[in-house]
Amino acid sequence: MAIFKTLLVVAQVLSALGVIGLVLLQHGKGADVGAAFGSGASGSLFGATGSANFLSRTTAVLATLFFICTLSLTMLGNYRPTASLGVMGAAPQVAPAVAGASAPAASAVAASAPSAPAVPK
Repeated sequence: MAIFKTLLVVAQVLSALGVIGLVLLQHGKGADVGAAFGSGASGSLFGATGSANFLSRTTAVLATLFFICTLSLTMLGNYRPTASLGVMGAAPQVAPAVAGASAPAASAVAASAPSAPAVPK
């Protein structure tokens, strides 16, 4: 279970860094931070609008991966396994139940049974 948690944390950190990088690369309305890296060029690999679609889709995929990793880590963090007694299993719960059930039955039998008459000597 610890290895799975470690893998989830690694995937979460990598997806968070990817989302940060891709958001900074995207062409914004006012601030052209993406243009500094060449994402605004029409002669790019994906064309004028192809890079925007590719960057936005990749950002959405990485954001989804980030949220899934976060929810998984939250669920695994709240999981509390029950205590085990080992190979012998659970302790028997018979003793308190039998003692509690037999006490009222014995008093009911004693109350309903007629007492023997005293024999004079």
